[in-house]
Amino acid sequence: MAHPAENPHTYDLVRGRTTIGDFELTICTDGTYLLDGGAMFGVVPKPMWEKRAPADEQNRILLGANTVIVRTGRHTVAIETGLGNKLSPKLREIYKTSELLPKSLAAAGVQPEEIDIVINSHLHFDHCGWNTIKSESGEIVPTFPNARYFAHRGEVEHGHKQLERDRISYISDNYDPLIASGQMTLIEPCQSGSVVEIVPGISCELFPGHTAQLMAIHIDSGGKRATYISDLLPTSAHLDITWVMGYDLYPLTCIEERKRFYQRAIPEQWLVLFTHDHDHPMGTIRINDKGKPTLVAVDELL
Repeated sequence: MAHPAENPHTYDLVRGRTTIGDFELTICTDGTYLLDGGAMFGVVPKPMWEKRAPADEQNRILLGANTVIVRTGRHTVAIETGLGNKLSPKLREIYKTSELLPKSLAAAGVQPEEIDIVINSHLHFDHCGWNTIKSESGEIVPTFPNARYFAHRGEVEHGHKQLERDRISYISDNYDPLIASGQMTLIEPCQSGSVVEIVPGISCELFPGHTAQLMAIHIDSGGKRATYISDLLPTSAHLDITWVMGYDLYPLTCIEERKRFYQRAIPEQWLVLFTHDHDHPMGTIRINDKGKPTLVAVDELL
C-alpha cells in the first residue's frame, strides 16, 4: 500500500541541484523511511501536524534522508550519509528503509572514491549509516575510502554511554572503525555558536538541542550561504518555533536555537537544506503575514 505522502516524484534519485557562488550542490537521497508522526512533532496535536505531514494507518509519516554533495573546485564534500544498510532486519522492516544512497550518487555522477570530505551533523544512525559498509568477509570498511570524516567528539562520547533514552540511535560501526583507523577527525566546538572550518567555504556551527552537540554545516561562496541545518529543523513542516520533536533531548534549547538561527537566516536569505524533507529539500524562509516562518521553495525562487 502506498503511503499517503507518496507522489510521482517520490522515487527520483536526485532530489535537487543548485549553486552557491562557485560551489555546485547536488541533493542525493538514501530514499524514504517511516517514523511515528507523534514522535516527530512532540506535543503538537495531530489535527495540526497531519495537515502538513499526512500519516498512514499506523500513524507514520514519510521522511527523506538527504545527502548534500558540494563540489567546491578543490574538494568534493558529502554532508550526511543516510541510514545505510547495516540495520537489523527488524529495524529495516519497522522503518521501511530504502538504502538508495549508492544508486543516488551514481545517478548524480558522483563516485564514492572522489569524495574527500564527509561531515556528520551528529551520529544518529539515520545521518551516518553509509559512513561504512560491511564487506563480504564481515569487516566494517569505509564507504568513501579516500575521505576524511568529521564528527563531534561529544557525539561519540555520548553514543558510547548507551543511555536508555537514546541508545537505539547510536550504532558504533558507523564511526568507531573510522576513529580507530584515523580516518575520522573528532572536532570540539564547545558552545552554542562555536564555528569550526573544515575546508575553505565549509564550516560547522554548534546548534544544540536535538542533541547536545548538533552541528549545522555552512556552505559559503561568492557572498552567498547555504546551511544544512540538520535536525534543528528536520523538515519544512517544522518551521514553527515551538514545533520541536519528541526525539529532541533539550526541546527548550531547540526553541532558543531556532530563534538564533532565524535571526540571521531569514534577513540574509540563506538557502536552507533540510535533512528529512523528501519533497522540499531546500528553500529560503520568510515570515508570512501571520508572523509565522514559512518556506519559499527553490522553484519559487527561480
